[in-house]
Amino acid sequence: MYDNDNKDTNMLKKTFFSAAIAMTMAAGVQAADIPEEVIQQSFYPYKDGVPSFNGLQPGMTINQSNVDQFKDALDPAMYMFVKNGDTEIKVGETTDFSLHPSYVEATRKYSADVQLGAGHGEISPTVAGRPFPQEPSLDDPRAGEKLAWNYKYGYNWGDSAAIMPFYWTTRDMASGKQERTIKMNFHFLNFTHRTSQEPYPKIEPNPSELFRGIYVQVLEPYDVKDTQLLIHRFEDDTKVDNAYLYLGFQRRVRRLSTGQTTDAFLGTDVMIEDFEGYNGRISDMKWTYKGTKYLLMPMYNHNDMELDTETHQDEDGYQVIAFGGKGGCFPNITWQLRKVYVVESEPVDPNHPISKREHYMDAQTFIIPRNITYDRKGDMWKSWTIGQAHPDHHLPINKGTGVAIDDSFTMIDIQAQHCTTGQFKGIVDPEMSPVDKFSVQNMRASGR
Repeated sequence: MYDNDNKDTNMLKKTFFSAAIAMTMAAGVQAADIPEEVIQQSFYPYKDGVPSFNGLQPGMTINQSNVDQFKDALDPAMYMFVKNGDTEIKVGETTDFSLHPSYVEATRKYSADVQLGAGHGEISPTVAGRPFPQEPSLDDPRAGEKLAWNYKYGYNWGDSAAIMPFYWTTRDMASGKQERTIKMNFHFLNFTHRTSQEPYPKIEPNPSELFRGIYVQVLEPYDVKDTQLLIHRFEDDTKVDNAYLYLGFQRRVRRLSTGQTTDAFLGTDVMIEDFEGYNGRISDMKWTYKGTKYLLMPMYNHNDMELDTETHQDEDGYQVIAFGGKGGCFPNITWQLRKVYVVESEPVDPNHPISKREHYMDAQTFIIPRNITYDRKGDMWKSWTIGQAHPDHHLPINKGTGVAIDDSFTMIDIQAQHCTTGQFKGIVDPEMSPVDKFSVQNMRASGR
């Protein structure tokens, strides 16, 4: 919490910063256009060839017998899992996950003048596209913060999308026992920074100046049926999110306190703050760029993977990703060698339950397929994998959208030997996520 003096100081800083930007633009002073080679490097990193690693070939399997040879192509948690015999990694070809051309064009049009503000979590007014397409530098003390903004204003789920249905299963990793499956729907909507779904670049009216909405509705089991979660994230990153929870048995909506976003969500191993790789404000964390690497990432073609033919099959024949490995905690997918930015986020709040996260951001898409979370003592605590499917090898409706489809997940509590797995049916269809779905009134109406 800030006292009134700090609030006033922050407001003055933001006012002066915004005024400086406005005067610069009014005077006709404009930054140079982004060089085309910067755009090409940022959005098409494999146009001149894919990365390689000595001895690594598509089609091979990394297991206990050969993992040491490929240790530098794995993040520390995945190396540990393979070394322990908990899972094996099937290597796939490195493929192009090109984003929608409208997002690339918005970057060309709007990003030349984007600047960080003087204060943490401040940025000059932005319209759409990737705010900082330039290659990060270890000599830039704020490079991590710029990469975090690229993630926030990235193309994850595009302008809007839905996951219908979404299965979360908790599992005892030691015994393999499936404890509980929760079936739910997720919806996402960007109010601003829109490039591919009308209206763009923003939805109006938007009196609360929201950037993004996330809406969750639980379908089963019965004891949590009709539980709903609504998150409003503001365009102004220094404003605390509005979050609301509807509990079916209480039949009322209540505000969530900030601290509840780091609680176990519905008794799983996942925090609300974990959603999508990081679901919080830029200003809640100190961001540090740790370097660029070429690592194996869980990105693949859904239609070519081993699918679940036993438990979750929709009436239209869609099948979710199957799971295996120790405790059934690992998706049966292929991993491909990709350019990755390693970024650490350290909570600003000293009472936060973690000490830091290591984010492995995909350099082409700015999704976060891999995270490692460390507890307050600094020990490795949780491993977060979000499998990303190419939209052209998924549902027909997703073809050509340029959205890397969140398609499978596993959150493994390494210390407790427990996991929560997720199986998605991701659909990029604006009709499934209308504006009125992201309101408190909708929560009350849907819960009756």
